[in-house]
Formats: sequence, structure tokens, C-alpha cells
Amino acid sequence: MNIEILTVGALNTNCYLVSKDNKCLIIDPGAEENNIIKTIEDLGLEPLAILLTHDHFDHNTYAKSLSELYDIEIFDYKNLFEDTHHIGPFNFEVIYTPGHSSSSITFYFKNYDIMFVGDFIFKDNIGRVDLPTGNYQEMIESINKIKKYDDDIVLYPGHGDCTTLGHEKNHNYYFQ
Repeated sequence: MNIEILTVGALNTNCYLVSKDNKCLIIDPGAEENNIIKTIEDLGLEPLAILLTHDHFDHNTYAKSLSELYDIEIFDYKNLFEDTHHIGPFNFEVIYTPGHSSSSITFYFKNYDIMFVGDFIFKDNIGRVDLPTGNYQEMIESINKIKKYDDDIVLYPGHGDCTTLGHEKNHNYYFQ
């Protein structure tokens, strides 16, 4: 599985193209639609679906137009339940992780020890909880839920650098 990271928009949102066998999932297409399309074309990928970690504009602005362009479905907290899902060659688990937003979910690709966490966790920090539908108590409950997973899982956040769950358990104040 390959992961292409596109940092897009004024808020430097991480949009991910997760690919395998020339098929891809688009995660959080929040800005720079033409850049996303060009990268997909340059890599010769066939999009199968769009996954949204939460419903903030910097993560979902171009989901609808890309969905229409490629005739693919958008998956988010409204139509994904907490379970294992299969799209083409991809298998992933959905974990509800509210706190930053009531719509926050994490996509866990267990076979690759990878989680796409949106604005739930950042390297050495967490997402804001003071925005509409944010909730500090829910954030702490989500952190306690995610702490049960293996330390070597790589976290791909909505902004900034990747980290590991083990690093966050040892260095992130909110994990203590």
C-alpha cells in the first residue's frame, strides 16, 4: 500500500491518496481540487471512494465535486458504522473518535499498522475542542479508546507530521 500526502489549502490540511494495485482512496480532499486531480492522473490511479475523517470545511470542501467527477461514494460518520469495511483491495476498521468534532472518525488499516486520525490527534498534541460540536470529555474518552491499540501504529493526522501511537503515549500530555 502506498500513501501520497498532499498538503493543501491555507490551513495546510493533509489530503491522502492511499493506493494499492493502481486503485486509490481519497482521504480528506479539503482544498486544491486541481492539485488532487493532477496527482491522481500523474500516478495513474483509479479512485474508488472518498473517506472523510470529519466534516470541517478544510477536510471536505471538494468531496462532493470529486465524488461526481469520478462517480464514487463519500464515506463518513453518517454512513459508516464502527466495524471492518472493504472497498476494492482495501480493508479498514472505523473507530468513532469524537472530541474535536462529533463527526470525527479514525480509519485503521490494521494490516499496515496505520491510522488516519484527522484532527483527533496531532504529533504531541490533540485537535481543538472549542469549535462547534467539539467536546473535551469526549476527546478524553476517544484518547482512552485509542490508547488500547499497539504502540507501533503510525498516525496520519489532518495537519502536520506523522507520529506513532507509542510516541503519543510517551510524549503527549493528553495521553497521560
